[in-house]
Amino acid sequence: MSTAAPASALPSYADALARYEPVIGLETHVELGTVSKMFCGCPTAFGAEPNTQVCPVCLGLPGALPVVNEAAVRFAVMIGLALHCDIASWCRFARKNYFYPDMPKNFQISQYDEPLCTDGWLDVEVDGEVHRVGITRVHMEEDTGKSLHVGGATGRIHGATHSLVDYNRAGIPLVEIVTEPDVRSPEVARAYVDELRELIRALDVSDVRMEQGSLRCDANVSLRRRPAPGEPDAPFGTRTETKNLNSLRSVERAVRYEISRQAGRLDDGERILQETRHFDEASGRTSPGRSKEEATDYRYFPEPDLTPLALPEQYVDELRAGLPELPAARRARLVAEHGYTGRDLTDMRNAGVLDLVEQTVAAGATPAAARKWWLNELARRAADAGSQPSELAISPADVARITVLVAGGELTDALARKVIDGVLAGEGTPDEVVAGRGLAVVADDGALTAAVDAAIAAAPDIAEKVRGGKVNAVGPLVGAVMKAMRGQADAASVRGLLLERLGAS
Repeated sequence: MSTAAPASALPSYADALARYEPVIGLETHVELGTVSKMFCGCPTAFGAEPNTQVCPVCLGLPGALPVVNEAAVRFAVMIGLALHCDIASWCRFARKNYFYPDMPKNFQISQYDEPLCTDGWLDVEVDGEVHRVGITRVHMEEDTGKSLHVGGATGRIHGATHSLVDYNRAGIPLVEIVTEPDVRSPEVARAYVDELRELIRALDVSDVRMEQGSLRCDANVSLRRRPAPGEPDAPFGTRTETKNLNSLRSVERAVRYEISRQAGRLDDGERILQETRHFDEASGRTSPGRSKEEATDYRYFPEPDLTPLALPEQYVDELRAGLPELPAARRARLVAEHGYTGRDLTDMRNAGVLDLVEQTVAAGATPAAARKWWLNELARRAADAGSQPSELAISPADVARITVLVAGGELTDALARKVIDGVLAGEGTPDEVVAGRGLAVVADDGALTAAVDAAIAAAPDIAEKVRGGKVNAVGPLVGAVMKAMRGQADAASVRGLLLERLGAS
């Protein structure tokens, strides 16, 4: 088994790229959001007490027979269609045999030589350039249980004092999405997983929460020498497979490290071992797992307890016709309809507010105002509360109403934030909060005039500067008036009135 080279001995990433071309393929496992498991009726809720969502089928007890979950098949076909795949009119399940404690049957029901979906693609954009990533296959299988290694420092089996197994996850429906070795950089790898996650979320077939393991990525990385001008491409090198990457950042960092690590070994005349590897978030390095099996090691054979799937063409056509708007088409529409830039869309998507912004526009807000309040104010409040923006106790219709009040001069931005406070506190609709807290902008010219005159009288030196033509000096007077009005005046109107009273307008 190989050992990791010291970080100081590794060539830089740029130096590695100068001599070697990365060849990257990704295998992404997605837990489907079905109510029950793949081959039995056990529930699939995340976070249940260990070993409480199990039955004789998913525990592999003698005599228990599997039954295919139709919803899982439907979800898998939808994913395949969204990835432009060919959908098999006939396919079957196979047994993938291997022993591991989290495999209660000592085999996994999967698909091997006859997968459900093949030959697709997904376009991703990095720095304005579109990269087409080929999809080799999308196949169905069941998830394994989860091993918990206790007593060590890393949470892995090495150094642990004992291990526990939770079989709640065993049997949950999975699709595995396997790419062609088309990816050529860590940035494209990250962008692919990000776009795939958004696509699956749009289909509403999985929550794709990487932190909970409902989307996990394995990165296959190899290097080959860059050819001299006129030379043919070198053959692919030996690949490693870095397992169970559970964040976009980890995908990019793990691939980047593997490129440098493999380049260092090849520079030293050493060979790359075909093996699985683990990525450590703290160090940013990968470490050896086990030697990588070939398909023959799994002794695949057709699952004898399940009949083949034969999907009618009409069934597939109906699913194709019912697909929702997919992320790429949605982005193009939002740019055309609302004038958002690509950066705007990226920021809103990263903040988890894109859907909310669109719903707020539909409720009557302008695109710019909806983006401003969700991205700058409400996303921050959600982050402070450790929640998602969609979990805040304020609706897109509420936010739209607040933007209308601001645009109409009935609220300032500062007052609007107080209205948000009230809505989040359960004090009612924005209009009810405005009335209950007395937050409307004061439009009484007499009250404003009195406050303006008082501010001028209290600061004669500043007033004299403004009269002398230094209009920018009016700021402290504006602040004094706003304080006197408890923020319930429009700052621009206050400034205009001050300049008018001082003869500087």
